[in-house]
Amino acid sequence: MDDIQFQKNYSALVNPNYAVTPLTTDAKQKIGADKSNSEFAQLLQQNIQKSQPLTFSKHALQRLDSRQIQVSPQLISQINSAVEKAKSKGIKDALILNGQTAFIVNVPSSTVVTTMSGQEMTANVFTNIDGAVIL
Repeated sequence: MDDIQFQKNYSALVNPNYAVTPLTTDAKQKIGADKSNSEFAQLLQQNIQKSQPLTFSKHALQRLDSRQIQVSPQLISQINSAVEKAKSKGIKDALILNGQTAFIVNVPSSTVVTTMSGQEMTANVFTNIDGAVIL
């Protein structure tokens, strides 16, 4: 089973309204005090950010299914490189165009938010993006 199929199956089990308890200020201060500005901590943080894999939101997975959009490992690799280019330019929300398919990606979290096929793109306006990458 590939990663996208696993995410589709797993996301069906997750309630989108699950509760997340925010951290208290004491906990935030404790976490902040534990972090050091050592060179090791900085290198670790950079590597974590670089190796963050591309993920698909539950909404994007539903759109892939309903619009019958096929995502190959090669396309995921291309989207990953497009996300890296967008990240280097300071883009936060990117429109990534691949022929007849569009992906809206939250760049800092490397998460595909939604997808559109060619039929849906005609006469549509893309909002809440601050950059585009054409593959």
